[in-house]
Amino acid sequence: MKINKLLTTTVLSGFIVATSAFAADEELIVFDWSGYEDEGFFQKYIEKHGAAPTFAFFGEEEEAFQKLRSGFKADISHPCSQSVSKWHEAGLLDPLDTSRITRWNEVNETMKEAFKIDGEYYMLPADWGSTALTYRTDLVDVAEMNTLEVFKDPKYAGRISLPDNVDDVYALAYLATGLSDWSKATEEDFQKANAWLREAHQFVRAYWADGAELGQLMTSGEVVVAWAWNETPVTLQAEEVPVAANRSTKEGSSTWFCGYVDLKDGPNGDDKVYDFFNAWMDPSSSAYIVSEWGYGHGNQAQMDVLGAEALDGAGLGAVDVPVLAQKPMDQQLREKMIAEFEKIKAGF
Repeated sequence: MKINKLLTTTVLSGFIVATSAFAADEELIVFDWSGYEDEGFFQKYIEKHGAAPTFAFFGEEEEAFQKLRSGFKADISHPCSQSVSKWHEAGLLDPLDTSRITRWNEVNETMKEAFKIDGEYYMLPADWGSTALTYRTDLVDVAEMNTLEVFKDPKYAGRISLPDNVDDVYALAYLATGLSDWSKATEEDFQKANAWLREAHQFVRAYWADGAELGQLMTSGEVVVAWAWNETPVTLQAEEVPVAANRSTKEGSSTWFCGYVDLKDGPNGDDKVYDFFNAWMDPSSSAYIVSEWGYGHGNQAQMDVLGAEALDGAGLGAVDVPVLAQKPMDQQLREKMIAEFEKIKAGF
């Protein structure tokens, strides 16, 4: 079952972050989130080359950025929307040669245009999803799971988990304090979000780094309330763990999207980079990520083929509440968020 595979990945990744993992095709190195070495995402690459790429892992985008800046070498990486401009400004990215991406015309238009810089594209949108209130239905009062204020409820002290991810955690804090568009955040909004996170911090058992870690915490019952990617309820429900998510709390929920970038000065040539990109855009990858992970896919044409019912089943359908889209924001504000979040986690 998928959750068991992800739990294994989490254990292993603790020993191999930013080093080669499951070494296979050494002529392509992918620097990625743990779990994305799942071969269901790039079967066409394996069919062509006989093996999966070599993967190295990071736990959070700022960590990945710092490792790349310090000289770690890979061919491809997988940032989310808020980081691409920063990575581009730091000189880490090559523009995409869209003529080599066979299904480029099928890629979600809004997502790909978000990173068209000086006439060139810098990210291939791959996956998207939601972050929402997630809970053990057998260990909480379900009637209370309709507001983000539950994260500050003393009843659940020590049994709450928040993401160790600056974008997701501030999406929560901004929504909880009444802001659903962080591109309009003022200094006052930022300070309100900080105060909310500091109050919630006292009830947090753990800040989870990836979905597998959170899955373990919720399966054991150590954590009963979390702010989680929609992967968590999809995978845990498949394991018959009584977990549900509510994207329709009165304050709302969040959405995000991530994608693959071509790293400048990668150790290998670009031929296999584009084979990997094309494998990810294949219809088999689109169907797999929705059915097995509960995420959306960057190939919009294939998402349309799958239909609204598939999205609803994965927890990605439309909701009638505020939705904070994690679109690119002012980088100065994001740097302040990164610094402040480190203080909050440390108890300051």
